[in-house]
Order: sequence, then C-alpha cells, then structure tokens
Amino acid sequence: MKRAALGAGLAFVVGVVLIEGRAYFRGDPQWILFIPLAIVCAGVVVRTRAPVLSLALGVAGFGMDLVVGPSLATALVFTDNLYAAALYGPARLSRWLLVVTATVAIVGGAGAAFLLNRGFIATNLWGLPVMMVQLGLLLVVPVTTAQVLRQQRDRAAAERARAEEVARLAELDRLAAISAERNRMARELHDMIANHFSAIAIQSTAALSRRDLDEQTIRTIMESVRENSVKGLDEMRTMIGLLRQDGEESEAMRLRLADAESLVDRVRQAGLAAELEVVGEARELPASVDLAGYRILQEALTNALKHGGQSACVRVEYEPRHVLVIVDNPVNGRKTRLPGAGAGMVGMSERTALVGGEIEAGPRAGGWRVKVRLPTVEEAG
Repeated sequence: MKRAALGAGLAFVVGVVLIEGRAYFRGDPQWILFIPLAIVCAGVVVRTRAPVLSLALGVAGFGMDLVVGPSLATALVFTDNLYAAALYGPARLSRWLLVVTATVAIVGGAGAAFLLNRGFIATNLWGLPVMMVQLGLLLVVPVTTAQVLRQQRDRAAAERARAEEVARLAELDRLAAISAERNRMARELHDMIANHFSAIAIQSTAALSRRDLDEQTIRTIMESVRENSVKGLDEMRTMIGLLRQDGEESEAMRLRLADAESLVDRVRQAGLAAELEVVGEARELPASVDLAGYRILQEALTNALKHGGQSACVRVEYEPRHVLVIVDNPVNGRKTRLPGAGAGMVGMSERTALVGGEIEAGPRAGGWRVKVRLPTVEEAG
C-alpha cells in the first residue's frame, strides 16, 4: 500500500510537470486539469487491493479529462488503471476490457476518418483520425500486456500447484514404501524368532517341570535348545547383513522351500512327531515364492508346536504351475502358556497375497490345517 501511494504521488508530480509544460489539447483555466489527474492517481493507490475501484476512478477521471482537456498526463496515468484492472481484477473483466478498448481503437479511428471524408469535420483536422487510433492503441496495449502477464502468472501458479501435488504424491509413495518395508521386516523378524524361541521355550519348560528326567534326556533337550539358539542367531545376523548391504538378496542367504527337511528336523528335536512328504520333482522356484513357502511352513510348524498335539504331517507338492504346502496337526484343546502376538496368521496371509497365492487355514476333522498354493515361474511370469 505504501509503495502504491508513493507511485501515485510520483505520477501526480510528473503529471503536473506535463500540464505546466502545456502537454494538453486545451485547458481553461489550466488548474482544472489537475482535478481529473488527481482522480486517476487516486486509482493508482488502490490498484492492487481494489482493481475494480481503480478502474472506476480511472474511467471517471479520464472521462472528465476528455471534457475539460484532454491532457497527456491523465491519459498516461489512466493506462495504469486499465493495466491494474486487467491484471489484478476478475478474469471476465480483463476479457471485456480487451473487447472495449479494441472497439474504441477501431471504431473511433474509422468513424473519425469517415466524418472527415464526408465533410462533417473541418479540413484542418486531418490529425483527428490519427489521434483516435493512437488513443485506442493507448488503451489496448496496457490491457493486452496485463493479459500476457496474467497468463504467465496463472501458468506459474498451476505449475507450482502441480509441483506441490507431485511432491505430495512422492511423499505418500515414500511413506507407503517405508510402511511396506516395516511390515516386511516385522514378518521376517516374527517368523525368524518365533520358530526358534518357541522351541526353546517349550523344551526349557518341559525340562523345568519334569524332575524325573535322566541326565541323557536333559542333555538331549539342552542340545536342541542350543541348536535353536545358534540357528536363530545365525538367521538374525543374516537379516542384519541383508539390511546393511545394497542390492538384491544374495543367493547364499536365500531361504528355500527345499530346506523343509531341516525345519521338520528341528520341530522333531523340540518334541513334535512331524512327518514330511514331498510329491513331485523339486525344482528352482522364484526367490519370493521360495521365501514365502519356507516362512509359511516355518510358521505353521511353530503353531503346531505351540498349540497342537504331539504330531504334524507336512506335505509339499510340486505341481506344473504351482507349489502346494499342506500342514495338518491335531489340536489338544489346551491353552498354551507361551505368549503370542497373534501375528502368525496375518503374516502367512500377507506373504501368500504378495506372491499371488491362495491360503486356507482353519479346523479340519479334529485338527488344524494350513493349505497354501503358491504360483511358480510359469504362473507368475
């Protein structure tokens, strides 16, 4: 506002100098030309805060100046009123201003020439048509300039809004990626720790609750506890190594469904009579399917060890386009004393969905069955 007032004051001073230098068509008395000049300069003060009011003051001052003058000073300041209204005012007003000023330029110049040729204007006023065209151009140029700047400003605002939208989408993608990675890490940690430490907890509980165990039995239990502890630590170190390294998971660290026998052996050592049956010819599976099948089998055996009876049957079938993993175990009906977060079934479902497979888990003929069908290379590709 202060800058606009300063500009209006400077325009008024320059206008006074022009009027004193007789830059006007007529003016009697001369001081009367200062009134329309002051009105259009008042429009300069409110050019950005109230562009419509600025235009109204400019039209009033310029119209009065045409009657009492006209003067060059008022006409020049009026161009700023037009420019401000076209740039800062409503878009519809800007379009209308262009139509009106262009019409004035064309109709005014043509009409003055027509009247001159028809003899309605004195022959010594040949400069009148030229003056009308110049006046029209003096009105058109500020409006068109303002419209060009307005388009550039609107385009810049649209680009900023688009950039902000892209930044928001990128941030949402980043947060989604972080959330997905956290969920993946949570699944890996759960499946990695739950299997080994559940076996440790069950075996140590049995050893502490039984006082009639001989030294050999206790030694066997402690060897199994040690093996599960070492295996759990190895897998934890492997995962930490994967988190620290760049690139894809190394081949040597991959967990494979072909290692199902080692999983079954560990739950046997923990006291669960588990049997493994492999149907079909084992083959190379996609890394994601291999890991999903291994972890799902690991979680199903862990649940059988914690909540089931004394046995479990594992069946791995290699079909032409799928691999099928089935774990059947009886349910003893007793509540386990081992703590659980309830994340096992959620993790199995998530792993199955991530590779496009199907899972069925629930009671079956007095027991519990987990049945998972995962696509192989042919199906996934």
